[in-house]
Amino acid sequence: MESTDRPSSVFKQPLYGTDGGLETTLIFNQGIALNSFAAFELLSTEEGRQALTAYYQPYLSIAAKYRLGFVMESPTWRASSDWGFKLGYTHDELFALNKQSIKFIRGLASPYASTLSHIIISGNLGPRGDGYKADNRMTAEQAKMYHLEQVKAFAMADADLITAVTITYSDEAIGIIQAARSFGLPAVISFTVETDGRLPSGELLRQAIERTDQATASYTEHYMINCAHPQHFLHQLESTGDWKNRICGIRANASLKSHAELDESETLDAGDKCLLAEGYMQLFQLLPALKVIGGCCGTDHTHMEEIWKTLEAQEALKV
Repeated sequence: MESTDRPSSVFKQPLYGTDGGLETTLIFNQGIALNSFAAFELLSTEEGRQALTAYYQPYLSIAAKYRLGFVMESPTWRASSDWGFKLGYTHDELFALNKQSIKFIRGLASPYASTLSHIIISGNLGPRGDGYKADNRMTAEQAKMYHLEQVKAFAMADADLITAVTITYSDEAIGIIQAARSFGLPAVISFTVETDGRLPSGELLRQAIERTDQATASYTEHYMINCAHPQHFLHQLESTGDWKNRICGIRANASLKSHAELDESETLDAGDKCLLAEGYMQLFQLLPALKVIGGCCGTDHTHMEEIWKTLEAQEALKV
């Protein structure tokens, strides 16, 4: 049963591109030091804004080349209160930066309005804790209250939706959706999984999706999977069930390493681009509703180019 207050879908096209591993690209490819992976700090300086512009533009160009829609994600994965306070920001400063992020990405996307079939402006948020662990878990109500201010900032800046990524357990997902519902904002939830295809909480993908939908009357637009290589979770998608139709997006890692191995790595593992593209081909065969394609740790625009080129060559693009 779906909620009567669920907004109409903001996804109007068959396929959407999005970006890749923002933080890993900035750190390892552009040589920019990020405190606690907090890319939102770059919004405060002209040099930082230029670095973000240089990061986003190739993805927009790729989307135009392959006639895709595009989900433009704000660089605010770490711009929630615990992380912001740790970095020395006040509540008001964080709120202003979250609003500014939406204005910034809207400005970057604006020149592509005539060449892209559809652009979605998304307020991006991350977990309260570590994106690789499910420690110090909150109840759904606690999660709602924690994420409410960041969601409010995105709503006030007229974001089209919010996208929560690297979510490690279903209660936090439920709370985020409830926060989005408070402002009538559409929401997308992206779960991260380990090498066994389970969430860090131990939940199966199916369990997390079905539990979250049941608790929120299927309010969320759809679900995504991110921060894992396709080989880590393909086997979880071989079973049948309506829950698979709720997975509409993938932002995979380039690396086959575990989260623990990536945490300890001092160099970037860019992985095998052809193997990654092959994984996306398999995902299109397993997920009938798949329509949003991007990357996560270790991926840059060249990975996305390889994926879309492979999909086009195999006539998998539903455009």
